[in-house]
Amino acid sequence: MIATELAVLAAPAGSINTEGIVTFFASNIAPILLAVLGVIFIGRASRGEISKVLTSSAIAIVGLAFIAGAATLFFVGESIIDLIFN
Repeated sequence: MIATELAVLAAPAGSINTEGIVTFFASNIAPILLAVLGVIFIGRASRGEISKVLTSSAIAIVGLAFIAGAATLFFVGESIIDLIFN
């Protein structure tokens, strides 16, 4: 009886819904973070700290590029590995 309960509780390999996690992050978390960054940048710009705003904006844009690259690899990584090793 214990073995069957463990078999039921154990999730099969690869059953995590990674697409749902990425979709949730892209639709809920990322816009909130971008809005917070926008408020910070507007606050700094209103105080005359334009150079800090430009530096922070450049860093944010580079960060978004890295996130986009990681998301791209997440979706096409398996096909790239198949291309390299087959």
